[in-house]
Amino acid sequence: MAEVQAPEPAAGKAGWGRTGRRLFWPGGLSARLLVLTALFVALAGAFILPPALAAFERNWLLDRVRAAELASLATEVAPDRVVTEKLSAQLLAGAGVETVAIQSKGLRRLVLQGPRRDEAPYFVDLRQQAVSSWLIAPFQTLSAGDDRAVRVIAEPRFREEAEFIEVVAPHAPLKGELKAYLWQLVFTTLFVAGLAGALVFLSLNFFLVRPMQRITRAMERFRADPDDPAAHLEPSGRRDEVGRAEAELDRMQADLRTALASRARLAALGEAVAKINHDLRNMLTSAQMASERMASVPDPRVAQALPRLERALDRAVRLASDVLAYGKTQEAPPSPVSLALAQALDDAAEEGRLSDRPEGVLFVCEVGPEVQVQADPDQLHRILVNLMRNAREAIEAVTPPRSGVVRAGWRREGETDIITLADNGPGLSDRARDRLFQPFAGSGRPDGAGLGLAIAHELVLGHGGELSLTATGPAGTVFEIQLPAAGARGPRRARPDA
Repeated sequence: MAEVQAPEPAAGKAGWGRTGRRLFWPGGLSARLLVLTALFVALAGAFILPPALAAFERNWLLDRVRAAELASLATEVAPDRVVTEKLSAQLLAGAGVETVAIQSKGLRRLVLQGPRRDEAPYFVDLRQQAVSSWLIAPFQTLSAGDDRAVRVIAEPRFREEAEFIEVVAPHAPLKGELKAYLWQLVFTTLFVAGLAGALVFLSLNFFLVRPMQRITRAMERFRADPDDPAAHLEPSGRRDEVGRAEAELDRMQADLRTALASRARLAALGEAVAKINHDLRNMLTSAQMASERMASVPDPRVAQALPRLERALDRAVRLASDVLAYGKTQEAPPSPVSLALAQALDDAAEEGRLSDRPEGVLFVCEVGPEVQVQADPDQLHRILVNLMRNAREAIEAVTPPRSGVVRAGWRREGETDIITLADNGPGLSDRARDRLFQPFAGSGRPDGAGLGLAIAHELVLGHGGELSLTATGPAGTVFEIQLPAAGARGPRRARPDA
């Protein structure tokens, strides 16, 4: 008959199907704990079984020897130390043996004697018994026939003059009592194993399994639908490893939701930019044509402002053409050239709407005109503009208004050029510091998109440098741009999730 394969569950419900099977016998963690605990207790009982049976057999044989020794004392008070056959049989039956012999002063004397057996009994010496033979003896007794007898030699207790006492006892009573004791041990071990397994099962199920099932369900629901409110795991507040796992899972879910929201916003941004990119480029082309017509105007002020307008329009056209690249977490590789840092700072300050007059946010450049750095001019301009604009907006948002200053400096350490931008703004919040370079998450203003620092950070990494926050607080904020000097090292790319 052909085997019919069951259909596979849907992708969204596969985890739930597997969870349902795991929660029940026999594949669940709870069931495995119960089985393993009972198995380990039963295994411990199996190790205890041989010495317990050996001790029981030794005590049984010693009891027969002591009873036979006491029975042999009756011969000491009998006339001529001779007892009748009837009394001898009664004494042997009361002691549970068939023969009693005593050795004293090198002479072995038969004290009480019953009927002789055709088959010789097997021998057990309780005076000097090896551990291995002591442990094996009970199983030999259980496997022997019921019609056999055992010959036992032991140290005397009541006859000080005797060297040893020897008895012959029937094998069947010993085998029967040993078998009953074995079953008693087996049932006791099974009961203890089941009880211990149940107690361990209930304890671990309460302290470990149920919390782990709760965490697992939350993870599977979150994987199926991150926006599902039921997928949120509320930490229980425990201080052990389970509580730490719950807290870490809660933080991980929050971070993943933020990352997914950022990706969704990036996707929406890319779609919106793709729609307006064509119209924006047409507008910029019209603005470029208008600037070309303005070049013919014989006005010195127009002639002075026109080069800056043309440079701004050129940058806008290039940015409009390359803006989708950021949505794909890619930036064009930089083309570093040697450029005057002071001029680059002045151009960025003008576009960032910093002023050289006290009315607005004042820009102070502390970089000499001779300082040269290796950088892509357009990308360095974008880096500086983003940082200066952020500083100006942070200062302007202070209530009550304050006189703002942004200072630019430079120094060289080894093969690294370090550009510093310091402001006297209100500083960054803890939330902004924790997610400083994350898109849509690192803004310190309620109306900020959080893209400026992310773009600047990625562009600096593309140069093989590093953008870092070195100080922030009520006295202001300081950013450092570290760029390799000429020939120091090549650029490195930012991580896609930076």
